[in-house]
Amino acid sequence: MNRMLQYALGIIFSFCLMIVLLFTSVEAAVYWIPGYFQKEYAKYNVTEAVSMNMDDLLDVTDQMMAYLKGKRDNLHVPTTMGGVEREFFNAREIAHMEDVRGLFLGGIAMRRGCIMIMALCLILLFLLKTKFKNTFPRAVLWGSGLFLLGSAATAFIISTDFNRYFILFHKMFFHNDLWMLDPSTDMLINIVPEGFFSDTVFLIGSIFFISILFVIGICLFLIHKYGKNAD
Repeated sequence: MNRMLQYALGIIFSFCLMIVLLFTSVEAAVYWIPGYFQKEYAKYNVTEAVSMNMDDLLDVTDQMMAYLKGKRDNLHVPTTMGGVEREFFNAREIAHMEDVRGLFLGGIAMRRGCIMIMALCLILLFLLKTKFKNTFPRAVLWGSGLFLLGSAATAFIISTDFNRYFILFHKMFFHNDLWMLDPSTDMLINIVPEGFFSDTVFLIGSIFFISILFVIGICLFLIHKYGKNAD
């Protein structure tokens, strides 16, 4: 019975861990890598598209990313474009970014909830006073492996037609058409073109898969080390 419970708790722990790693991968890609936005802006000639110098564009980006994390109350960001001072974001863009921030903060809240569930799983295993050095890593390995296979299949499907699934994503998570921006009037679509999104999704996926492989590696090490002492 204890063994079954350990497997159940291990699989729950692993799925929560995968969600934590996924949202952390998103955060790592867009917040933790120095110079990422500057490199992407240079790659896609974004400064020319919006008639801004790189320093001003990066300042706007910093304000936008702070807003998404809830560290800024609004997106009224004055800047200089083509030698003219103006607000970077218009009303439609601001409304859309409110929706985006809701998703982002929702993801952070979900990650926090998953961490709490993971901690609860470990506490329950501790209170059961069971030897789980072998069983628990096996359960986490199974859960992580299943998640990895599902994620790999999803990534392959998306790679066959990124634009199609990019649109589908927006239709699934946004219940309005505010995300359908016009490059001639909306600057947001000009600073994050489709190529930027595909690069960022690839980066997030790479960080996520490496993280899963790291978890699987730890599980295999523990199984090899304690396999002979299975309870």
